[in-house]
Amino acid sequence: MSENPHILVVDDDPDVREMVRDYLVTNEFLVSTAENGAAMKAVLAERPVHVVVLDLKMPGEDGFTLTRYLRDRGPVGIIMLTGSGEMVDRVVGLELGADDYLTKPFDPRELLARIRSLLRRLASGEAREDEPPATMGHEVVMGRCILNLDSKRLYTREGEDVPMTSMEFDLLKSFAECPNRVLSRDQLLDMAHNRDMEAFDRSIDIRIMRLRRKIETDPSKPEVLKTVRGLGYMFVPAGKRARSALE
Repeated sequence: MSENPHILVVDDDPDVREMVRDYLVTNEFLVSTAENGAAMKAVLAERPVHVVVLDLKMPGEDGFTLTRYLRDRGPVGIIMLTGSGEMVDRVVGLELGADDYLTKPFDPRELLARIRSLLRRLASGEAREDEPPATMGHEVVMGRCILNLDSKRLYTREGEDVPMTSMEFDLLKSFAECPNRVLSRDQLLDMAHNRDMEAFDRSIDIRIMRLRRKIETDPSKPEVLKTVRGLGYMFVPAGKRARSALE
């Protein structure tokens, strides 16, 4: 499982979606939100999802229908949100395949604890190890953003799109495929399939600078796309110690 699991919050109440998203983001999770089943399926079609926080009572497709849909997609944790008096609904939801439930109104700290507990259970092998999360996308965390290699889109951790050019995507893809490896300007041009520029043309440095503005927390002190003096650039994933030769 990735260092920053992706949580999908499905609830027709915008206040609940915003509250849960903000709290989980502050606790280093990647979070997307959806107001209904159609929006949930749109997220699943593009991004890996590890846990779905799912309201049972929604107009249109309710939580029971969506639980069945999720179980057909592959391994994914499901935490139901139910009303205080809906014991029968909780039982039915668990029988359909939900992993846990939480009663509204709830403390976001309890939801966080249940998500972490469920992620530990999933990582321990209760889910089949040969199946990916419920998804149709391969993603790489790059600083404060997430790069989806299949949909060729860049997101913030809050799920907002970050515009980028095709050349910028090709460069990020090259870095994502070679983490912790120094890539020269010439190698980057080859991997990005762009030989219109000379290897030492300043334009590639300008593109790196623009990418840093999008993915770095502090572009003036890059921690994700590092400069290696005299050699080139290197992508340093979260949690990896940078060498003293880097700046």
